[in-house]
Amino acid sequence: MSTAVRTRPGTFPHASHGGTPMGAVLADLLPAATASRARVRDAALVLGGAALTGIAAQIAVPVPGSPVLVTGQTFAALLVGASLGAGRGLLSLALYALVGLVGLPWFAGGTSGAGATFGYIVGMFLAATAVGALARRGGDRGVLRTAATMAVGTAIIYAVGVPYLALSTGMPLGQAVAVGLVPFLIGDALKAALAMGALPTAWKLGSSRG
Repeated sequence: MSTAVRTRPGTFPHASHGGTPMGAVLADLLPAATASRARVRDAALVLGGAALTGIAAQIAVPVPGSPVLVTGQTFAALLVGASLGAGRGLLSLALYALVGLVGLPWFAGGTSGAGATFGYIVGMFLAATAVGALARRGGDRGVLRTAATMAVGTAIIYAVGVPYLALSTGMPLGQAVAVGLVPFLIGDALKAALAMGALPTAWKLGSSRG
């Protein structure tokens, strides 16, 4: 005798990992009893992710000799991707980029427009997409897997941001690496360590409540 598998919007009938369904991201644990409510939830998450990134970008510390600031926006972008998934993460970071391009001063340090560091922002919404896709495959449910997921996202941000910095300023690529990547490696390692604790813990809490 077979039984039909019934699911609610936002849930996944896949194999579970640690009591939570594989194929889900943290945002899918939020209740949405109907398709219309799921759309409202998703819209709110996209807006919230963009706002979180804009707020985190205002945590900015200058680096001597570099046009790039140490900010919280890269960490926020990766968390948004991991928590919301690839589609919503992409929309959220694309919204963040678009609104900043048209003049809202919520890029790093209260700036807007396509300046020399805009390549990092382009890298962020690509990274959010990749991190979100990895998260759907369980890439944020354990310490080591979270570290690998954050490393992939961070590498994508620099892969776009550093060449863009070189092109927009006319500096040699080696110099762009020296001022746009090297000074930030320790901070990125600390952000990854924070994510390694935060994301798996959030899954455990969500599983226990479910």
